[in-house]
Amino acid sequence: MSTTTITAADINKLRQMTGAGMMDCRKALTETNGDFEAAIDWLRKKGQKVAALRGDREAKEGVVLAKTTSDHKTGIALCLSCETDFVSKNAEFVAFAQSIIDAAIAGNVKSAEELNNSVINGGKVADLVNDKLASIGEKIGISKFERIDSEYVASYIHGANRMAVLVGLNKSNEEVGKDVAMQIAAMNPVAVDPAAVPAEVVSREKAIVTEQIKADPKMAGKPDEMINKIAEGKLNAFFKESTLLAQAFVKDGSKNVGDHIKGVDGSLSVLSFKRIALG
Repeated sequence: MSTTTITAADINKLRQMTGAGMMDCRKALTETNGDFEAAIDWLRKKGQKVAALRGDREAKEGVVLAKTTSDHKTGIALCLSCETDFVSKNAEFVAFAQSIIDAAIAGNVKSAEELNNSVINGGKVADLVNDKLASIGEKIGISKFERIDSEYVASYIHGANRMAVLVGLNKSNEEVGKDVAMQIAAMNPVAVDPAAVPAEVVSREKAIVTEQIKADPKMAGKPDEMINKIAEGKLNAFFKESTLLAQAFVKDGSKNVGDHIKGVDGSLSVLSFKRIALG
């Protein structure tokens, strides 16, 4: 069986990702043959307080934007990435990113590839990006692209173009759209509700909590039925913390997001959302 050399840089990277100790990170990477995602699971199974991985792979620096069409039927979010915050905070670079998302909305584009082939002032976006790369001297590009089509789409940009959220609702409600988008920005849910959590995420979380329970000395010799029952309880706690409608509403912790929405309009519902962020 082949083995992977674990470097100090690898260990430091895992420490930055998880907050775990150096020796724990070394052990996790060794046990998982250098697989960072598996190493994070290994740490969590051993009871480490490590945040669960989310779907968004975060770019280091750049400009994150979100915009909707004038009728709010379509929303687009994207990240124009770069290497340093010096460039990302440059007004000209921000304006360049804005021109790209304006072109995405105007052209009704459906993917990053389609956007790169779009035209701004006679020039193809991909060529303009390459020109900008040459003039700035940093690697830049459209590293993230998300789109939502719905009866009503709300958009929200947080933290000086460092995070963007799109929310698709079944009907128009600007205030709820903004509240829900801010909730998603703050709490980073994995899905709208438990039914929408991908099966592989549920399976992964159950495996992790089951290992945590089995590692507890108090559970030694306990029947699998009891362990499974406790695991289901922990999984329900995961759903409460990690799915949008079950989360405590950040603007009023006495109720969850689902109850807040029902209190405003019983026929209003969240259909989907997208969240992209810088590291």
